[in-house]
Amino acid sequence: MYGVALKTSTAVTARDHAIAAFWILALISAALGLHLVLSQAATDASAGSAHKMFYLHFPVAMNTFVACFFVFLASAGALWQRRPEWDDLAVASARVSVLFSAVVLATGMIWARSAWGHWWVWSPRLTFSLALLLLYVGYLALWAAIPSPQRRSRVCAVYGVIAFLDVPLVYLSVKLLPDIHPPGVSAGPEAHWIVAACFVPITMLCAGLIVLGYRGEARRRAKAPSEPGAAFGEPSS
Repeated sequence: MYGVALKTSTAVTARDHAIAAFWILALISAALGLHLVLSQAATDASAGSAHKMFYLHFPVAMNTFVACFFVFLASAGALWQRRPEWDDLAVASARVSVLFSAVVLATGMIWARSAWGHWWVWSPRLTFSLALLLLYVGYLALWAAIPSPQRRSRVCAVYGVIAFLDVPLVYLSVKLLPDIHPPGVSAGPEAHWIVAACFVPITMLCAGLIVLGYRGEARRRAKAPSEPGAAFGEPSS
């Protein structure tokens, strides 16, 4: 009995050490990326120093798409297998989608104020980006509003699949439609290294927050009182 308890304690400690090492590495890579942005990234003639916001804006935008894809993937999984773990992943990813979408819009507005002289322009990409944020805010609101686990799973899964359709619209809008938003940033090879350095901590943050949210949802579900129809596949009374 003592040996089993010791083994469990050791396993938990090893996992905690791995988690701590992950976040320490993320902080170190974030510090390196910030140093490169502040010391080596060039400014822009139109946006000035605000151009350096691009090195946060772009990685966060790409990871927003990743988080939205995980909502789509988990929602499809929930419709296919009807396992609550898929719902845990979907809602955790949706929270990250909302957070990262808000950061993308905020950094984009700061850049736009310096480059265009306006905080907001109703261009196709900005409009679709705002719609993306509102769609996933709507997902979380829907998740909180439906008390029945089975019904919440079905409705939110369908919503999560449909909401993902806005992601290709955000990505392709600047390429297919007339848009004031620049399709890309032309820069030297050193800028690509800075972008890559900034991608590492942002991607680690995205993954870490999704995992934390997933585990938090699983713990919440395990501690929740038993409800009629809470177990998937059981008819509600």
